[in-house]
Amino acid sequence: MVRRVSTPKKTVNAANLLVLGADRLSALLFEAASIDPALKRRLRMELAAEISAADLALEIDKRLNTLATSRARVSWRKRPALLNDLQSLRRVIVDRLALLDARLALDRLVGWFDLYPTLGARVSDAKGELPLLFDAATSDLGAVASAAGLDNAAPVLGEALSTRLNPWASWVGRGAQSLSPELAQRLLIDLTTGRPKPTGRLALVVRKLADRSGDLDAWIQSIAEDDGRKPEIGAEIARRLAEADRPAEARDALEAARQVNPPARPGRGKPEQAHVPDAWLDAEIAVLEAEGRGEEADAARWRVFERTLSADQLRTLIAKLADFEDVVALDRAFALAADHPDAMKGLAFLMGWPALREAADLVVRRQAELRGGHDDLPLWAGRLAGRFPLAALLLVRARARALVALGAGITEEVEGLIAEAEALGAVLDQDEAGGDHAAFVTELRALAAPRPRRW
Repeated sequence: MVRRVSTPKKTVNAANLLVLGADRLSALLFEAASIDPALKRRLRMELAAEISAADLALEIDKRLNTLATSRARVSWRKRPALLNDLQSLRRVIVDRLALLDARLALDRLVGWFDLYPTLGARVSDAKGELPLLFDAATSDLGAVASAAGLDNAAPVLGEALSTRLNPWASWVGRGAQSLSPELAQRLLIDLTTGRPKPTGRLALVVRKLADRSGDLDAWIQSIAEDDGRKPEIGAEIARRLAEADRPAEARDALEAARQVNPPARPGRGKPEQAHVPDAWLDAEIAVLEAEGRGEEADAARWRVFERTLSADQLRTLIAKLADFEDVVALDRAFALAADHPDAMKGLAFLMGWPALREAADLVVRRQAELRGGHDDLPLWAGRLAGRFPLAALLLVRARARALVALGAGITEEVEGLIAEAEALGAVLDQDEAGGDHAAFVTELRALAAPRPRRW
């Protein structure tokens, strides 16, 4: 029997279903709802929404109450249906009720989030899908709360944080960027005014709200004094103060977080050097700029670049230079990368800039330091093959040696690398290629050969 090809008109989508007409569609929905309780509930909510926000809120409350009071265990087989039910209920609150009455929607959405503790105790959820579903809804929480207005939303969210800090601290923190800055500021004031300095989870919420409202002082106050002296945290405080054009305070914060060199160990002449985190060095640059010490900031950028090979720092330096001076700066940067203690880090910078000639020179000069396990080696070899076949050949050979050394043997990937090496070597002199291709293959076969066991 010849199988008929499905036509686009038979595809079940919203546009094609319009052809059936309202009467036929309503009959089909009624038929489906008679055997699907979830669909029947959704249709009842949609009908209620056509009457009023209060009617829809009542239908939502019924479902929330059923889910909240149930004590039945939910097996892994029934979990998908429950998750779909929760998603559908959230969409009704956010997409339907919030448009009719944001205040009523916020109350129901808070009730929806409050289902989590009891559901978490009775749902078989080895994959962790339930908490992810609630975390994903935090942006809706922020949007609905903002739509509900300051006087309605602030007391509701403040009460949730005061009485149910765990897990509401996480939800409000995650949804903070969806709050209006005005609501974030109002919550911030309510959580901090006349109260002890926030700690723990509450401090994290305060920090997120301060970020959203742009209240730098509240953000700093949420950090414990001892934590502020840690290099990474103190550097972040200093950077923010510098960007807010408060250089004196930024300098104080930076210096408070400066690590002191540890004392010399017995028997050693020189004291050990304290490790300075990259974040602290970046903050130092921001503070120097805020203090108007541009030349010192640029010198610090070069120190950071020499250590990290940060392309962003180099671009900032070059952007300030006049014509020809930028060429000199680039030459200096490429030389630093070529001689970096980590050859692969230097190569990654040169390939990413891109500076292919300098990268090829590094490969040839420091071929003994190449690590064939680097994920980008095949890509780099392909980019160098046209103009710098010797460098490409060395990368391909390093990759093949690394794969064989891992114990996989002569795999299909290794065979492909062997063929690629042969093609690259064909355009080079034998001496230039560092030995003939046959010797390279023999080396790989020897690496792949099983080694006798020692007894």
